Amino acid sequence: MKKVLVIIPTYNERTNIENMIEEVLSLPGELEILVVDDNSPDGTGEYVKEVSQRDSRVHVLQREGKMGLGTAYVAGFKYMLSNNYDIAVQMDADFSHDPKVIPEFLKSIEENDLVIGSRYIQGVNVINWPMKRLLLSYFANIYTKVITGMPVKDATGGFKCFRREVLESINLDNIHSNGYSFQIEMNFKTFRKGFRCKEIPIIFMDRVEGESKMSKKIVREAITMVWKLRFKAVFGTLN
Repeated sequence: MKKVLVIIPTYNERTNIENMIEEVLSLPGELEILVVDDNSPDGTGEYVKEVSQRDSRVHVLQREGKMGLGTAYVAGFKYMLSNNYDIAVQMDADFSHDPKVIPEFLKSIEENDLVIGSRYIQGVNVINWPMKRLLLSYFANIYTKVITGMPVKDATGGFKCFRREVLESINLDNIHSNGYSFQIEMNFKTFRKGFRCKEIPIIFMDRVEGESKMSKKIVREAITMVWKLRFKAVFGTLN
């Protein structure tokens, strides 16, 4: 039986994390959860810490402050590798990623190394997003595909599943990006190393509780990241 760790970064997700933990742990298989909390003022980290003390399947990394999504996932990946898990599932805490899809990821990862939950592989499967943000996301993915050459329709999505071999092959200390650009960077490095990548369709539901972490800085970082990755690949400095 493969050891599976579901990694969930949080910042002020107290209203969501209780239900998310319950739903993930109700799924079939031996799933465990790691919540990486950035010192949430609303007590998210403390709540998860309390849960972890009575349920050995729940773990928490409490960081000193708001350090960003990318560094949260890197911390989660390092925890996963050092604690001998075989598979990492990454997802948001706000139910924009439906935990009921996790078994489909685990089935697909049996014959692949990276499985990406795609909003755009079967049309556009996004609910409750403003048109402006939907268009931004959709065309950002076309832009990314053209510049990087990755055969991926949703390179910016955050619902994904990795085999440990992929994460072992990537120098996680050299990952400094956040937001969209973090997702692009991890996908690109996986693709360039020749690992088997597959997209499966998901329906993305915009958050009901809490506030979006999207910002102009995240968008700008993603725009420049694709060119950095392309140039590094051309000059052989990608690692």
